[in-house]
Amino acid sequence: MYKIGEHLVYCRDVCIVKEIKRNHYQGHDYYVLMPIEDSSLKIEVPIENRCGNLRDLITKDELEDIIKQIPSIPILDCHDKLMENEYKKLLSSKNHVDLIKIIKTAYLRNQYRLDQNKKLGETDNNYLEKAERYLFQEFGVVLGLDYEETKQYVIDQVLELQNN
Repeated sequence: MYKIGEHLVYCRDVCIVKEIKRNHYQGHDYYVLMPIEDSSLKIEVPIENRCGNLRDLITKDELEDIIKQIPSIPILDCHDKLMENEYKKLLSSKNHVDLIKIIKTAYLRNQYRLDQNKKLGETDNNYLEKAERYLFQEFGVVLGLDYEETKQYVIDQVLELQNN
């Protein structure tokens, strides 16, 4: 059971437990969650977590292991018309490595377009932004850094791994 003030992940959003309502609805206890990106939003979730939408933040050790895997995580290899479906599937998987697959693939596809003097792909750009937001939001809370600092930290760690 989570305590008031603790961070957790609800679906893909990092939230803070603001309140615990006892016997709130049909005799069930509920967490009142506030996403860290939108303090005006309040989400009520049953404590039982029957749908499996609540989970702990990853640990710093798990985070470091994921960063070490980044250079070897493959990019997606599928036809352009199927890419959005693949992005959607990976985004809903609740797996950090899947977010990195989206980030790497969308970034490289956009980079290729820029090199060809073409505009960025809207689908790639949208999913790149979503995947980065979800990944760096959670990593940032674990590391105690803001979004941009977290993104730079991950980039620096990957570059260091590639140079060794």
